[in-house]
Amino acid sequence: MTGPDQPPDALFDPASVAVVGASAQPGKWGYWLAKGALTGRGRRQVHLVNRRGGSLDGVPFRAGLAGLACEHVVVAVPPAQVRPVVTEGLAAGARCFTVITSGGEPAEERALAREVTARGARLLGPNCMGLVDTSSELRLSWGEFPAGAVGLVSQSGNLALEIGRLLGRAGQGFSRFVSLGNQRDIDAAEALETLVGHAPTRVLAAYVEDFRDGRRLAGVLAAAHAAGKPVLLLTVGRSPAAAGAAASHTGALVSSYDTVAAVCRDSGALLLESAGELVDTALCLLATRGWPTDGAAPRVAVVGDSGGQGALAADAFAVRAVPVPELSADVARRLAEALPPGAGCRNPVDLAGAGEADLGSYARVTQTLLDSGEADVVALTGYFGDYASADPQRTAHECAVAGALADAAARTGRPLLVHTMARDTPALAVLRERGTPVYERIEQAAAALSGAARLAAAAPADPPSLPRPAPPAADGGYETVRALLATRGLAFPRAEFVTDAEEAVAVARRVGFPVVLKAMGLAHKTEAGGVALALADADAVRAALARMRASTGAARYAVEAMAAPAHAHELIVGVRHDPAFGPVALAGIGGLTAELHPDTGLALAPLTPARARALLLGLRHAPLLTGWRGAPAVDLEAAATALCVIADVAAAHTEFTELEVNPLLVHPGGALALDAHAVVRGV
Repeated sequence: MTGPDQPPDALFDPASVAVVGASAQPGKWGYWLAKGALTGRGRRQVHLVNRRGGSLDGVPFRAGLAGLACEHVVVAVPPAQVRPVVTEGLAAGARCFTVITSGGEPAEERALAREVTARGARLLGPNCMGLVDTSSELRLSWGEFPAGAVGLVSQSGNLALEIGRLLGRAGQGFSRFVSLGNQRDIDAAEALETLVGHAPTRVLAAYVEDFRDGRRLAGVLAAAHAAGKPVLLLTVGRSPAAAGAAASHTGALVSSYDTVAAVCRDSGALLLESAGELVDTALCLLATRGWPTDGAAPRVAVVGDSGGQGALAADAFAVRAVPVPELSADVARRLAEALPPGAGCRNPVDLAGAGEADLGSYARVTQTLLDSGEADVVALTGYFGDYASADPQRTAHECAVAGALADAAARTGRPLLVHTMARDTPALAVLRERGTPVYERIEQAAAALSGAARLAAAAPADPPSLPRPAPPAADGGYETVRALLATRGLAFPRAEFVTDAEEAVAVARRVGFPVVLKAMGLAHKTEAGGVALALADADAVRAALARMRASTGAARYAVEAMAAPAHAHELIVGVRHDPAFGPVALAGIGGLTAELHPDTGLALAPLTPARARALLLGLRHAPLLTGWRGAPAVDLEAAATALCVIADVAAAHTEFTELEVNPLLVHPGGALALDAHAVVRGV
């Protein structure tokens, strides 16, 4: 835990709880907190505190905390009273505080947290919605939280209520819920960490806006995956932000949302877009047993009582990279024996009216597919669950078939997903009670299975350790950054730095024509007219420098050898320091259109050679690097090494908020940096 070494029992299963600000008036927070606390009084002591007196459900309100033994204090009083209540609770020996009320200004909240943690206690909030642990009968929040196997950590109370309602309708619920509030002590990483070892929790879910210590959170995500606890994450920030003020191309291309997505990819978590998608995926994961561990996507067999729905279902899975393989002749023959003539038996399987004539056909076909070994998942799509709506006399039979379907999935250890046009019928209730996911739309089932498959195939790693900070650089200009990178082995063209035209001509003669002239002190040199290429003689150098001085006002210039290796491609490589995650490396296809048609990959820096290589091979245009249409491949090892050098230097120089090499020219003979600069913090 991030604060004092305190076991989580006092937070999630205390021996005693006090609700300060308890109320007997429904609709008030104090009423719901007190009512919820009283549901666990068979397991723990519950004290209700309100200085005005009163009672709730026969439990009298106490005037204060003095003289009470209370491990966990819930604070729901006006902001001005929060600090005195906490001080009184500490004196009474409280070990945890859940502060529902806002703690005042940020400085006041930080002071509150210091007071709590200095006494060896812990603080959840302030400004949170409380917490619930259904396994320990602890309900200290407003709203309904059905019991189940999903552990949720959230910075949004209403979103938690929405997720709870969706889970409840699907026959699932929460093992534990933690509302983070302003995270003055217990943060998202710590709250999620408590769920990793929590046996009733089988799926972890989180909504996080402020990641605080992002690297620690990444480590918790990787640990959860290693423990067999999949993590589903929601965050904000997909809307594009204006990049006009960015100090580098990297600054324009690296968003906080993209950083979170990269962290999830590398830590084995799944970044999703909505509460509904989170619940859909959680249901699929909870139904998952014994999938392939070789990283292959699960094979799905589709069963439909309509040819059109079956075909659309097959497409929905296939376009989400979930294979729908053709079934063998032997399996097709066994299916044909149970179906009418002309039924489709090769995947998707079309019942061709068999289900209407005999509901048992659904179970027999599904059992055959689950037993076949040719499908890891069976998806049933269409009308099942709705027959009793039209003919109530079929209710018992349809429920029995639903039970047989669930039995087959449990016996084989292979999940069954059901998509149906029915809603809340007795047969669907049987499926949900037995842990079979039921979806209203086929795309929900397909997206959930695709997400679960990506999690199963993930190979997470702990976030990289940060190097010891290097002595600060003098500035972030090309001359300085080039020297830092060259010292670490990154190759640059031969160059010298000058202040006037005659110096430039003399250097050009030493370097050898043609040369490149660059104006120093500019981030976006090309846009500002600060770069001149292929200068073939002294007059061209003089003319170019005169134009640059007039357009940019630069006082210093670089004269470089012109580099144009055959079969070269431009990359952009950069690192941006994220407030939560630290240095984040970017590698992508470079050139003038890098921001117009971004093709990039991100990862926490520093990089390993394997991670750098994976970033390059994960680009959409990676075939350009590996030999497109007969062209020779670039030296990927040299390119990966260059990425590592750039990431290492940026990670060590904490004074740089951004560092960029653009372009990095990669070719069959190696990698060559043609430009570099950094943005210095505070400048």
